[in-house]
Amino acid sequence: MEPGPIIQVNSISKSFGSFQAVKDVSFHVNTGDVFGFLGPNGAGKSTTIRCLLSLIKPNTGEIKLFGETFASNRSMILSKIGSIIEKPDFYKYLSAERNLEIFARISGARVSKKQIHEMLDFVGLNGREKHRVKGFSHGMKQRLGIAQTLLHQPDVIILDEPTTGLDPQGIIEIRNLILRLKTEQNKTILLSSHQLSEIELIANRMVIINKGKTLIEGDVSELLNQQEVIIVLQVDQVEKTLSIIQDKFPNASATIITQDQIELTLQKNQTSELNRELNNADIAVSALEPKRKLEDFFIKIIGS
Repeated sequence: MEPGPIIQVNSISKSFGSFQAVKDVSFHVNTGDVFGFLGPNGAGKSTTIRCLLSLIKPNTGEIKLFGETFASNRSMILSKIGSIIEKPDFYKYLSAERNLEIFARISGARVSKKQIHEMLDFVGLNGREKHRVKGFSHGMKQRLGIAQTLLHQPDVIILDEPTTGLDPQGIIEIRNLILRLKTEQNKTILLSSHQLSEIELIANRMVIINKGKTLIEGDVSELLNQQEVIIVLQVDQVEKTLSIIQDKFPNASATIITQDQIELTLQKNQTSELNRELNNADIAVSALEPKRKLEDFFIKIIGS
């Protein structure tokens, strides 16, 4: 696949009766992206994803995948997409292998038993091929769901909240699996998630939507780096430190959070200057920790 937009969403809207779930959402996903699709509950993420899969049709706007619209080439588009919407569903009294055989037949994919075993091995379920899905943990079912999306060898994989309900180990396993889908199988991935720290670790681009509208889109590293930084200072003279911050950095907002810690918002390029001012004032700085993470950026952007 050539680099460039593989998904283009242009100003779509979608209403259900008098309720407008999506008002004006636009973004594009490039070939090879792990693309984070972020927004609080009720932002319109699930509705947008359903539009992307042609499960519902937007009222206005345009969606293109692989340069085509659903109206012009729906079967081709769907043949190149794999997806998990909410939690994957399986025949629980059948084995993992048998489930994948049935889903392959339903999708029309010609997949050998050897290929099914390779897919199960790829998602970390080797040795469990003959085991009934009924006995699988939630994390194992999620990984089996990802194996299911690979049956017809799609170019794009859409995952809607794949880590919801998983324990920390399960989250790590899904994170590593998503990265391997990109690096080993050259998949483009759109990942809807509330696990913002996970998006920060694995996504290279992202969009944030809220109340049915796109708020910001771009490279994860650039969006985070251009913002103000939140710093936690640990010092021996809190009140004196606070006074210096208010005097030398009048635009910084600072709050005392413990008897020896201050949290402040500062322009990123002012961090070294702050440290110098405190040293000149004979204030012992035992810790200066930048705290800017995706959660902080997300909260600032959505205005909550």
